Amino acid sequence: MRILVVGAGAIGGYFGGRLLQAGRDVTFLVRPKRASELASAGLVIKSPNGDVTLTSPPTVQADKLDKTFDLVLLSCKAFDLEDAIKSFAPAVGPTTAILPLLNGMKHLDVLEQHFGANAVLGGQCAIAVTLNAQREIVQLTPMQSLGFGERDGKMSDRVRSIADVMAAGKFGAAASTQVIQDMWEKWVFLASLAASTSTMRAAVGPILAAPGGRDFILGILDECSAVATAEGHAPAGPFSERAKGMLTAEGSQLTASMFRDIKAGAKVEADHVIGDLIARGDAAKVPVPRLKIAYTHLKAYENGRG
Repeated sequence: MRILVVGAGAIGGYFGGRLLQAGRDVTFLVRPKRASELASAGLVIKSPNGDVTLTSPPTVQADKLDKTFDLVLLSCKAFDLEDAIKSFAPAVGPTTAILPLLNGMKHLDVLEQHFGANAVLGGQCAIAVTLNAQREIVQLTPMQSLGFGERDGKMSDRVRSIADVMAAGKFGAAASTQVIQDMWEKWVFLASLAASTSTMRAAVGPILAAPGGRDFILGILDECSAVATAEGHAPAGPFSERAKGMLTAEGSQLTASMFRDIKAGAKVEADHVIGDLIARGDAAKVPVPRLKIAYTHLKAYENGRG
């Protein structure tokens, strides 16, 4: 199976790198600067699950992309989605499967408009990774998983084939017959964590220790869960218990990548992660006052960046 990984940043570089390490046929679609970095230093992964340096990983740039692939692994930020689509479009043939690992749900509609419903799988991952100053991929905790499947819930031959290939990466890949539900549950947790830690500019533990902190976090979780329920994807009991446990763990240093992006002065996915939830809540007449405060905070931050 020929796999094109769009980008070689933290997420794409990690999962693509693990597949390349396992001997799979992986090519990274990258910009010139990243291509130069990979050619000189290799793709470096530092991880509690094992370090690796992959010398001269296969790369291609958008203007040289002239053949199709069996699988496109897409892990860009939501605000880069349109540019990413333009770059990898030549790689999409009649039987190509696109596996997006973006946050939220809005990107599914965008990809479907460009490539048709059949080309687009559902997908989500759980991993804490970042690029350090040396442009190495650093995994912050041992946790790692990648779920994917047909959006209609069927277990297709192509999903089975992808599962066989992904298993070699040893990063907890699993095919799912309820991938849209999985994506909604991840969105509920991610949005709750992002809205809380970004608005309060602190990790979960310090927020809980502040007056009203616990109520704020759990109020955000309740609002996100109510929107998911209105959309027909009520979070399941086991998920709700896990999410509540992680968001109320005293002393926890857990933060969202969105908060870390704010600290770095980087762009954030305010519209895709929080704004889209608010829009869906308003359409379903679900009150989301805390989410709206968080969204105002994030848009003010974006405006301050210029």
